[in-house]
Amino acid sequence: MSEVAPTPPVPARAVPRPSPRGSALARHPLAQLTLVRFLEFLREPEALFWVFIFPVLLAAGLGLAFRNRPPDVLKIAAVTPHLAAALKQEKLLDVQWLSVAAAERALREGQVALVATPDPRILRGDASGLSGETPGAVHELEGVVYEYDDTNPEGRTARMLADRAIQRAAGRVDVVVANDRMLREPGSRYIDFLIPGLLGMNLMGSAIWGMGFTIVDSRRKKLIKRLVATPMPRHYYLLSFALSRLLLLVLEVGVLVGFGALVFHVPLRGSLVDLGALCVLGSMSFGAIGLLIASRAQTIEAANGLMNLVMLPMWIVSGVFFSAQRFPDLLQPVIKVLPLTALIDALRANMLQGAGFAQLAPQMAILGVWMVVCFTVALRIFRWR
Repeated sequence: MSEVAPTPPVPARAVPRPSPRGSALARHPLAQLTLVRFLEFLREPEALFWVFIFPVLLAAGLGLAFRNRPPDVLKIAAVTPHLAAALKQEKLLDVQWLSVAAAERALREGQVALVATPDPRILRGDASGLSGETPGAVHELEGVVYEYDDTNPEGRTARMLADRAIQRAAGRVDVVVANDRMLREPGSRYIDFLIPGLLGMNLMGSAIWGMGFTIVDSRRKKLIKRLVATPMPRHYYLLSFALSRLLLLVLEVGVLVGFGALVFHVPLRGSLVDLGALCVLGSMSFGAIGLLIASRAQTIEAANGLMNLVMLPMWIVSGVFFSAQRFPDLLQPVIKVLPLTALIDALRANMLQGAGFAQLAPQMAILGVWMVVCFTVALRIFRWR
């Protein structure tokens, strides 16, 4: 019986292997966790809308509503035809000649900002002119009564314009000749004030919600408990949130600042490096606050309540849509140490005034303190199960 010769082995095809260094880096737990955080965000349409689209729509709407335009013409009422004729010399006033009763009713209903009547105590000639039937000339008046709401800005402006018109009609001559030179420079408009405020608000919202909501949701689903059971170092889990925030920060800041600069010509007078450092520091500070909020919360409802409790007061008092100086002096020391106030003040100083790190040191110190304190406390009380 003949022996069968053994079949020679077929040489295996050489398969190119990835670089050990690159493969190890891609398989690193921190890289994998950061990638998971990044993909979780990109797969949420609601998150993409609130972080990227909503701030742009808000900036566009408010920028168009409060764009630079000629002064508004204010509606006022006069109870005599001669007063009405004198007031009509002012181009910024829309004057209506009404009876006393009709004028007072129009003022109460907000149809006019001011009512001008002759002062009966120092009226020369026939007092029946008050009713509009037999009025006296403007030069026969030594006094005019202006009825308006002094808490209404339009009322105060109407009073100034009306008195200027009455005085000139009575023969007043300006002692000093004054001329106007209009200067409309980017940096002094409302949209220039608004964009840094929206940027700060967006950084706060995305950092606190992105950190707090995701951690609480993972704790509720027992994902944190499973990850802790692996050989992965615990700090990698929290560090992955910070790294994913930095990746998204470039898009988040670039979209809003780029929109303001391209569409509304919002100035960027400071260094872009300084602006980027401010955004990173602000995002990390709010991320620390979000981590502190989520460190013990067990339910989404509890986390939502705590995050709204933290953010809503800062939306109101930190100068997002209007200056924080409008609030009483007693509250100013508290407002100044809020992280959102410090971030918005620094962003406005950098973008509109060209301030550098030396000028922004106080605001950056406030943000740094919030970041260190909140991270330290959060890591001590963080619940991993």
